[in-house]
Amino acid sequence: MKRRSKPTSFFHRICASLFVLVLTLSIALLFDNCSNRAEGGHASDEVPQAKAGLQEEGHGPITLVLHGGAGTIKKENMSPELEEDYKQEMKKALIAGYTVLEEGGSSVKAVTTTLQLLEASPLFNAGIGAVFTNEGENELDASIMDGATGLAGAVAGVTTVKSPILAAEAVMQHSPHVMMVGKGAEVFAKEQGLEMVDKGYFHTERRFQQLQKIKKAEEEGQKMGYLDRHHPNRKFGTVGAVALDKNGNIAAGTSTGGMTNKKFGRVGDSPIIGAGTYADNMTCGVSATGHGEYFIRSVVAYDIAATMSYKSMSLEDAAHEVIMKKLVEKQGTGGIIALDRKGNIAMPFNTSGMYRGYIQEKDLPKVFIYKE
Repeated sequence: MKRRSKPTSFFHRICASLFVLVLTLSIALLFDNCSNRAEGGHASDEVPQAKAGLQEEGHGPITLVLHGGAGTIKKENMSPELEEDYKQEMKKALIAGYTVLEEGGSSVKAVTTTLQLLEASPLFNAGIGAVFTNEGENELDASIMDGATGLAGAVAGVTTVKSPILAAEAVMQHSPHVMMVGKGAEVFAKEQGLEMVDKGYFHTERRFQQLQKIKKAEEEGQKMGYLDRHHPNRKFGTVGAVALDKNGNIAAGTSTGGMTNKKFGRVGDSPIIGAGTYADNMTCGVSATGHGEYFIRSVVAYDIAATMSYKSMSLEDAAHEVIMKKLVEKQGTGGIIALDRKGNIAMPFNTSGMYRGYIQEKDLPKVFIYKE
């Protein structure tokens, strides 16, 4: 009587091959995730990543991130006193915005609270201290987006609205539109009860003198003046904030005075949803600062969110790919702050410095200026 033969070794060979394949892929992914690419703040100890134990459907701790602009910002060109002033202003804004979150306020409220303080500081190119146009005016832009609802609001070219970010919020909350510009935006803001000011409210002597230097440079043959990539004072003083509230909702906002010596009603990326500002609970919130034309053409803020979604990348990796690779390849300069629903933070920049910071614990704001 014949005995049944044992299963062939073919089956065992297949199982062994599958095991080796899975093991190889696991090791490759492990090494990839552990690789350290600290350039421009990527994969550094500067920002926290998601804490172990968070459920996939959950969200991270209440978090607030801000920036005060990127550009040619070098320690050797900064006095210790001025450096401390910048840090204190950022800390004050972070604590104010975080207090809103701590008291149960929305991410939208935290963003507007934070940016109002930065708009009120002459150190930053937004609100008081905004740069001058070629005609000697201060034209202000701002935008905001709610990641929970997908609603957004923006204003551009306003000159008499005390807080452009509040005007942008009013467009989002109290109109069927997304963007309003110039005189029409000012009329709308006044009808909404927002505080209006004289144009001189935004003027500072420091910014006015910067305009004079740029005009002189143009007269001497530097046709692009401040737009020159090698200009020693090339900075993009936009301010921005991204917040995550207790309900896991993300909001992002950006406010700016634009670019020194801008002409012909030029508008940059700051009030453009998808370029300078973007928020979606499913991916992240982003606020950008840099040479706006490049950010508009590359739809930078949205591209980071889309990269996360379409390529299943982490926030950190997506932000790095867009700012440190794709934007650089197009010769675009600047940086972003970004925050996802887990409380992960990304703050990459391809310039020498960027005013930036975050807070995830009461009274413990973290602020940075240079490449750490």
